[in-house]
Amino acid sequence: MNERLIRQAQSGDDTAYIALFQQYEQELYAMAYVYAKNQDDALDIVQECAYRSYKAIQQLRDVAYFKTWLIRILINCAHDLLKKRPYYEELHDTYLIEEPVELDMHFTLQSVMQHLSMEEKHVVLLKYYEDFTFEQIADVLQLKLGTTKTILYRALKKLKTKLVEEGIADEIFKG
Repeated sequence: MNERLIRQAQSGDDTAYIALFQQYEQELYAMAYVYAKNQDDALDIVQECAYRSYKAIQQLRDVAYFKTWLIRILINCAHDLLKKRPYYEELHDTYLIEEPVELDMHFTLQSVMQHLSMEEKHVVLLKYYEDFTFEQIADVLQLKLGTTKTILYRALKKLKTKLVEEGIADEIFKG
């Protein structure tokens, strides 16, 4: 069914494109929120992703990779938004923001992710948030497979170190 919708959207059917995009909108919003750290910016990112993907739908070569293609566009939109922010905004106290996903002891996904580079964030989100394989992540981020794995392991090491510093590691890494 998605293949049919994609082909219709590529031929200029706006209704087909809207139906197609809406299938992924909530997932895209959740991912955008992790990058943006607030609802308004997350909505802006999703809106920009919708616009860019609509304008470029004819360039999608393999319909099987539609979701991967959309996520790549979303990441680019998020990156563009973050580049426009003053540095201090990226480091503000995320505990003051109402978080949609909380980990144990008020340690939120947002506060954990702020300690990663943008590239590390991308890999962690795609691996654990989207359940992508290493091959899919490498494809979306246009990286070599080995580089993708290295980035993930480095990010996980950073996160574990931060959790140890916060005294929360024992609660999360039981067993």
